[in-house]
Formats: sequence, C-alpha cells, structure tokens
Amino acid sequence: MISRRTCLLAAAAGALALSSVEGFAPQPNVKSVTKLNNDIAPTGFDSFRDLKDITNLPDGEEQRKYRRTVYTHDDWKKHRSQDRFFYYLAAIFSSGVYKNLFREVSLVTFIATMVVVYNGITHGYTDLDGVKHSGLIEFLPKLALPLNVFTVTSPSLGLLLVFRTNSSYKRWDEARKNWGMNINHTRDLVRMANTFYDTTSATPGKRADDLNHVALCTWAFVRAMKRHLSPEEEDETEFRAELYEKLPAQQAEKIIAAAHRPNRALQDLSSAINDLPMHFLRKNEVHSAVTIFEDNLGSSERLLTSPVPLFYSRHLARFLAIWLLLLPLGMYDAFSSSWNHTALIPSVFVISTMLFGIEEIGTQLEEPFTVLPMQAFCDKIYNWCMEIMSWSPGDNGRPMKPVKPEHVYFTDGEINEYTNGGY
Repeated sequence: MISRRTCLLAAAAGALALSSVEGFAPQPNVKSVTKLNNDIAPTGFDSFRDLKDITNLPDGEEQRKYRRTVYTHDDWKKHRSQDRFFYYLAAIFSSGVYKNLFREVSLVTFIATMVVVYNGITHGYTDLDGVKHSGLIEFLPKLALPLNVFTVTSPSLGLLLVFRTNSSYKRWDEARKNWGMNINHTRDLVRMANTFYDTTSATPGKRADDLNHVALCTWAFVRAMKRHLSPEEEDETEFRAELYEKLPAQQAEKIIAAAHRPNRALQDLSSAINDLPMHFLRKNEVHSAVTIFEDNLGSSERLLTSPVPLFYSRHLARFLAIWLLLLPLGMYDAFSSSWNHTALIPSVFVISTMLFGIEEIGTQLEEPFTVLPMQAFCDKIYNWCMEIMSWSPGDNGRPMKPVKPEHVYFTDGEINEYTNGGY
C-alpha cells in the first residue's frame, strides 16, 4: 500500500516537472538555419517571426554568430510591431538564451518536484479522487523555509543582477562605439586623402594607384582588427583568403606573419599616407585618423582581455544559484491551495528561467566582439573606401578653381619648404 501511494504521488509530480522542462530540451546542433542575425541575412526581428526556421537554432557558443544584428528601416518597423509580444512569447521555447539554461532550470525544477513528493510522503497528500491521506513517514521533518528569507535577500540579488547587466551592456556599447569610430574615420581618412592629393606632378594613373593603395591599407587595418578580436577557429581561414584576394601578395604575407597584425596594418597605412603628394600640414590631418584607429584598437583590446572582475561574477552566480535552489522550500506553503502543492513546480520553473536568463544575458554581453557584426562593418568600410577613392575633383560637372597665389604654399609645400629654408 505504501509503495502504491508513493509511486502514484511521485508519478503525478514528475509528470508536471517533465511537462515544464521538455520545451527546454536541447535541439540538434544544426548550423544550416535561415533568416537569422548573421552577416549574410542581417535582420533581427524575422528570427522570431518565422518560427519554423529557428527550431534548430544552435546551442552554446555556436549561437553567437547568429546574434550579429544589423537593422534596416524594415527591421525597425517589425521591431515596433504591436504584435511583438505574441511573436516573442510564441518563440519562447526556441530562444537561444533559454536553451542555454537547460541544466540550471532542470535542476531547480527537479528540486521543486522532490520537495512536493517528500512533503507529501511525510506530511500527507490528496489522491486523485480528492481523498486526503496522512503522511506515510510522519516522523521526518517538513522541508520548508520562511518566505521572509527570500523577501529580505531579493533586493540584494536584484542589485547584483542590475549591475551585472548594466556593466555588460556598457562593454557592448563601448565596443560598438569603437567600431562606429572606425567606420567614421575610415571614410574621413580616404575623403581627405582624395581631396588633399596634389595632382600637379602626378599622372591620373599615379593618382589612382596611390589612392587605391590608401583605401586598401585602410580596409586592411579594420579587417586585421576584426581578426585580432575574433576566435582563431572562426576567422583565420577567411582572413587569409581576403587579404590575398585584395592586397598585393607581399603586403598580405607581411600582415599575416606579424605578431600583432593590426599594428602592421597601421604601419602600412601610415607609410601609404606619407607617400601621398600633399603638404605636410594636410598629411598631419590625415594621420590624425590613424591615431584614432590606434585608440579604438587599444580600447577594444582592453575589453577583450579584462572581464568584469571575476569575484563579482562568481559571487553573483553563487548567490543566484543558492537562492533559486532554496526557493522551492520558501514557496512551498504559499501553494497550499493547489493540489498537493504541485503548482509550485511550474512556478519555480518560470521564476528560475527568468532570473537565470538575466544573468545569462549579462554573461553573453560581457564579451561583445563575437556578437557584433564586425564582418559586415569591414565589408561596408571596404565598399565605401573604394567608392570614395573612385571620385575625382570636378567629376560633378563643376570645374575646379585654380589655386590662389596665397594658397600655393599649402598645395606645393615640398618646393616651398626648400625655397624658404624649411619655414
């Protein structure tokens, strides 16, 4: 009789637990997905809208390459859709964030199930016919904690989670701003090189070759920076192929062989700028963009090599794990109105998913570069640089005015430097 009742109660509670967590069961690690956030299909909203296309979203680290969102106007319209909550809720069991929490959420849900089963066995339960039975092993203590324990500690946990996510977002935002500065100043650099180029003693072919070299060196730096900030197994092969495709072979080999590839690329860019025929004051202005590139690189290296202090992250993880693992004990009595307290199980499942999810988001954002669309940035920089370098003074139909006598010094600086004693 004892065995039969025990099994019946355990089976009922276990069925509830299973139904709560089965949506989080890891899916096959399939890479061939469509309409996701990546450099090929850079949109963010459709990955939630077309649910049939994301049921095989990869787990763990493989997800990060699909989070490289680049929005367009159409994406923003979908993002602001009044039906977005329905789409997001419908896609909840396909969420990559929640899939990463399978083991943690399963453990907390399992503990909640065991608390319900144990307390039913020791302090009584109600069978499926609604008949109440006394406990089978009444001398054992009841597993429960005062809910006040969690009420008192929840503000501290909330502050820890808020600081964690805020600091991680700031890191992501700084990384994105670094790449925004790269985008802005690559355009600025090639625009100044194109405009300041002195065509007095240069043939059209020479001008085109010099400016093309500057544009390629500019792109080579951002591409080397992207490789520098990316995992080797993800980007090394593509990096080498792109350099050999776009750069002269010797220049590509020098960059690839360098211990610090972005520095080598910056050296090539500085040399290319220095070779341009223009006044030294104008060269200094162009070189200022190179200094900004170096600053952006240093800032990004700091983000990559220096995480949020580990003692903070580890304390938060321990605090959150212990808090949630003990939560079923504190909430047990609050569900006395439900059948054998079984409403505790799905409630703990949802709460643990949401709180673990906040910590997971902070952890995923902490290292921002593998979720930034850096390849898309590099491709756009290349296209824009080459387009700007294809323009020439007067090609808009408006003839260029001759240089005024008082400005000759700034267009023919090298000659004047010699004739004026270098002043």
